[in-house]
Amino acid sequence: MRGTGMLGIVGIRPIDQAAYEVLIESRSMTVAELGNELGLTPQRLRPVLRALRERGLVVRQPGPPEGFSAVAPEVALEALFLQQERELSEARKIAAQLGDRYREASSWRHPPELIEVVHGGEAIGSRVEQVMRTARDQVRFVDKPPYAHLPSALHPVERDLLNRGVRFQGIYDRRALEVHDLRTDLEAGLSLGEEARVVADAPIKMILADNRLGLIPLESESPTLNSALIVHPSALLDALDALFGNLWQEAVPLALPDEDAMEPGPLSPEDTRLLALLTTGMPDRSIARQLGLSYRTFQRRLHGLMRELGAETRFQAGLRAAARGWVTPPLAEQPTSELPDTD
Repeated sequence: MRGTGMLGIVGIRPIDQAAYEVLIESRSMTVAELGNELGLTPQRLRPVLRALRERGLVVRQPGPPEGFSAVAPEVALEALFLQQERELSEARKIAAQLGDRYREASSWRHPPELIEVVHGGEAIGSRVEQVMRTARDQVRFVDKPPYAHLPSALHPVERDLLNRGVRFQGIYDRRALEVHDLRTDLEAGLSLGEEARVVADAPIKMILADNRLGLIPLESESPTLNSALIVHPSALLDALDALFGNLWQEAVPLALPDEDAMEPGPLSPEDTRLLALLTTGMPDRSIARQLGLSYRTFQRRLHGLMRELGAETRFQAGLRAAARGWVTPPLAEQPTSELPDTD
C-alpha cells in the first residue's frame, strides 16, 4: 500500500505519503538514507520533507548528519482529519448560504431560466444522472414509456444512492413493467430498499430530486424520448410534487420476492412473482412474458394457484394470497375498513 495516495484527501501527495511510510517503518533516517530508499535526489527530497514538516507529520532530528523521524499517525493524521472536518463544516455552511441565496434569486428569475430544454437521448441520459445525484434525501419517479435508452438493469446511480441511504419511491405505469427486466432491474432495486407502486396509466413520466430539480419529457405522448425539460424550483416543480403525491396514494404496492431473503414458505419465488404481478392488473400474456413462461404454462400455474386459494378470479387470487401473507396487499396503507371484501 506504500505511496498509493489515499491520504490525498488531507493534502498529502503520493510521494509525501511514501516518504512518511518509510519513516514510520524506520522511525528515524538521515536525508541521504531516505533519499536512497525512495530513489530521490536531495533536490527532489527537500520539498517533500518541507511539506511533511508543515503538516506536522515529521520532525527534524539534531545533526549532523541531518535526519528526520515520523510523528505517530494517531497524533499527526488525527489532527489533519479534524482540520479537514472543520473546513468541510465551514464549506457546508457556505454552501447552505449560497443555496438560500440561489433560491431567493430563483423567485426573481425569468421563466426561461426556470426551465431548461435538453435534446437527444445521450444528453437526456446524462442529465438524468445529474438530476438524481443532486438528491440528498430522496428521489421520486414515475416510470413509463418512452425511453431514451431501454432499461435492462438497475440504473447504477440508483444503486449508488440507495447504498448511501437516499430514499427511492417509484411509480410504474403497467406498460413499464412489460419493458423492465424483472430480476436484474425491478427486484434489484427493491432488494436495496426502493419502494415501488403501480398505476394503470400514469399521466406523465418524471424524476424529482428532493425539492431541487425535476425532469419531465417535453412531449408526453411522443413514441420516442428525444427532448426533456429540467425544472428548477418554481410553481411547476411544486405542481409535479403534488401530482406525484396523489399518484402515490392511488397506486398499488409492488412487492416482488428477494430470493436471498425469502424464508421457506408455501410458495416458490416464481409463484410469488406471479401473484405479485397479478395484483398490479397486468395482462396475463405480459406476466407470462416477464416470468419467461409460455402462455399455456402460465395459465396452468395460475389455475393451480387459484384452486389452492379458492379464488374465482385472478384479482381475487391476488387478494387472498395477500390475506394469507404470501404477497403484499394491493391496498396495504388504506384503513382496514376500506379494504375490499375478498370473499
